[in-house]
Amino acid sequence: MRIPTGVAMLIGVLGVAAALAAGHLVAAFIDPNASPFLAVGNAAIDLTPSWLKEFAVTSFGTADKTVLLAGMAVFLLVAACVAGLLSRRSPIPGTVLAVMLGGLAIVAVFSRTDLGQLASIAPLASLVAGVMTFRRLHAAALRVREVGGGPDSPERRTFLIGSAGVAVGAGIAGIAGQLLGSRVDVEGSRAAVTQRLAKYREQSGVAGADFAQDGTPTYLTPNDTFYRIDTALSVPRMRAEDWSLRIHGMVDRELTLSFDDVMGMDLITRTVTMTCVSDDVGGPYISTAPFTGVLLRDLLAKVGVHSGADQVFSTSVDGYTAGSPLEVIMDKGRNAMLAVGMNGEALPPEHGFPARLVVPGLYGYVSATKWVTDVELTTFDAKTQYWVPRGYSAKAPVKTESRIDSPRGQSSVPAGKVVVAGIAWAQTKGIAKVELQMDGGPWQEADLAVQPTKEAWRMWRRTFDLRPGSHTVLVRATDSTGYTQTMDRADPIPDGATGLHSVVFTTA
Repeated sequence: MRIPTGVAMLIGVLGVAAALAAGHLVAAFIDPNASPFLAVGNAAIDLTPSWLKEFAVTSFGTADKTVLLAGMAVFLLVAACVAGLLSRRSPIPGTVLAVMLGGLAIVAVFSRTDLGQLASIAPLASLVAGVMTFRRLHAAALRVREVGGGPDSPERRTFLIGSAGVAVGAGIAGIAGQLLGSRVDVEGSRAAVTQRLAKYREQSGVAGADFAQDGTPTYLTPNDTFYRIDTALSVPRMRAEDWSLRIHGMVDRELTLSFDDVMGMDLITRTVTMTCVSDDVGGPYISTAPFTGVLLRDLLAKVGVHSGADQVFSTSVDGYTAGSPLEVIMDKGRNAMLAVGMNGEALPPEHGFPARLVVPGLYGYVSATKWVTDVELTTFDAKTQYWVPRGYSAKAPVKTESRIDSPRGQSSVPAGKVVVAGIAWAQTKGIAKVELQMDGGPWQEADLAVQPTKEAWRMWRRTFDLRPGSHTVLVRATDSTGYTQTMDRADPIPDGATGLHSVVFTTA
């Protein structure tokens, strides 16, 4: 006796839906990251090789996590259908597959350093709900076949009511889990912090710091357009009132700070350009904002750092780790900070609320830990941060680079006076000169915008008189140390891309 193909596939899909919904609901009471779907997704991110990660960022940008989740959903849908098809005679094949997927979710939860043993209850609940739902619907469908039930038979009605009940129940459980998991009043906490930061808002003017009218970005990047690259599938939701930072390791005295402790210190506001190591030559992952916070060197002075320490090892609430050179953190020429504000308001949740690290002059993967809750003074030999085993360098100073923003590649502009404009950056060094080469001609200096701080990017522009046709323009920058960026091309791995950005456009 076989269950019809369509019915078998439906049973598999409903079993998976019940499993995911049950796990998501239980996780809402423990930790949202214990949800089997998210736990497996986070494990996939952790196991992703560097080349595939770079491909995802290059291909999908900030939508890489959405693509991952969508891919997982498609995989589960296919697996559910296959489980149903293999179980047309007996529920055993589908049950075995469900147990295998459930076991995978349990392993994924146990592999998370930010989740305790209690979190395993979520994938266990998912496993039980999925198996029970699958077997009961399977038994109901077999009864329909055994009695030859017609459209109005009691057995058929029982199956249809049970299927509808599972679908509705899974939907309700999933929505409830999402609502309960996001019940922390982050927005209210952020609003209160923003009020407290009012007196620290950036007051210095930035007139003349960009050529936005000619196609460059604005000097300051709004929070909602500031690039976001991280490993978090779901944004951690913490209130400032519940946050604390532990500073320990190779120190004279351990220190734990509350958010009020930080707000009671001498806060500063500094404009900093942040750059992602995954950014290819001419790429989009660079933004600038005024950050408000307390200097990290002031915090470390309170604990007394031992002479042998050389790494500031920071950990996020979700288990992500980064390691910054101690000498950079302590450098009085930089403003490495524990940031609590961004663009005159509390940090947005996706950018680290309640607190994050901001270290000018280093790529974000070694310096910009979001949702930071732990700082350990240690050595590079003793502790290894998240990205190093994945092929990236332990120390990653930002390289002197430049980008053409206008004209866009493959665009067409009127012949005659054409303004070429863009950005250059060499955080902590500053940009001293930008040069352009048009159609293989000599290098010509561009006009530079005001440079309010060496910790941020600098805008540039130059006007060319061009005849109709195709044109190729290259750009290179020279920083204040006299170093001119290299034309040698290098991939982002292991410590940032190099090469000259070029744009091909036409005039008519």
